[in-house]
Amino acid sequence: MKKIMLVFGTRPEAIKMCPLVKELRNREGIAVSVCVTGQHRGLLDGVLDAFGVKPDYDFSLMREGQTLFDITVNILNRIKAVLVESSPDIVLVHGDTSTAFAAALACFYERIDVGHIEAGLRTYDIYSPYPEEFNRQAISLIAKYSFAPTEAARDNLLREGREPSHVFVTGNTAIDALATTVRSDYTHPLLEWVGDRRLVLLTAHRRENLGAPLRSMLRAIRRVSEEYDDIRVIYPVHPNPAVRGVANEIFGGCKGVRLTEPLDVLDFHNILARSFMVLTDSGGIQEEAPALGKPVLVMRDTTERPEGISAGTIKLVGTDEENIYSSFCRLLNDKEAYEAMARASNPYGDGHAAERIADILYDKVK
Repeated sequence: MKKIMLVFGTRPEAIKMCPLVKELRNREGIAVSVCVTGQHRGLLDGVLDAFGVKPDYDFSLMREGQTLFDITVNILNRIKAVLVESSPDIVLVHGDTSTAFAAALACFYERIDVGHIEAGLRTYDIYSPYPEEFNRQAISLIAKYSFAPTEAARDNLLREGREPSHVFVTGNTAIDALATTVRSDYTHPLLEWVGDRRLVLLTAHRRENLGAPLRSMLRAIRRVSEEYDDIRVIYPVHPNPAVRGVANEIFGGCKGVRLTEPLDVLDFHNILARSFMVLTDSGGIQEEAPALGKPVLVMRDTTERPEGISAGTIKLVGTDEENIYSSFCRLLNDKEAYEAMARASNPYGDGHAAERIADILYDKVK
């Protein structure tokens, strides 16, 4: 019996790992266990509920004001006993979070093989995004098996000297998740508020954008919302007080922008599916939105997902107010530019990534 453990702790990880949990649990000859750190608590639980995944281990680590030090040290302190008790043949971690990094490091200390889901994304600037770029590079040094979402991600890993026979292109499990979450009969009060206007979905919370960059980004969006009465902006605001304070300040009294609590995965994916376009500084939505035909303006100076730029589904617009404003207005005004992005081919897979990863694990894990 092959023993496989999946470790994750944040909402984005859960969205992308739950399809793989379900796929592995459908395979004979594999014993699957799930360990969640609770790096994000409420945001994580909604995803677990949506996919019907019950963890075998739950650290519930999230604390108000927690730092990267707190997250990393607390995971290392808790996970050793779990690894010793469960003795997995391989531990799967996802992407670039502090949970993924700390879990991989613990496995290295215990000489347990690591499989890295969504491996090979790179900006090669360890402070952008921060701390994710460092985390993903460090995990690649530890991982025995790397599951790259695209050929470009695979090429990054090969250039860095990873063993070619242990690097696999699988697509991204984010696309798999949409098959579970997006529904044709979905309704929500926020959609009623939007009515027949164009819906713009906004996410903005990155650490490196806190302060002046975030203010610049949100000012640009407020300007557009005040000039175009036929759009409505929905902004699920991250719990970080540094984000919430600026969001309330910039959008106070703005009738075209609705601030909400973070949306659960079903609400978020279905509102995304009904949006006109997306403005974001996040990562995963750069993969999800193109799969649904939604143009994305990325409010960052770098992206670890250059495939979207090459395909024409996303555009980097930085954090400068004027650049965001002009790029936003162009997609609202220029139908040809909008359609070129909306119709571009999604580079992140066909919704069968979890099946491919499960097939590889069944063959490779002894």
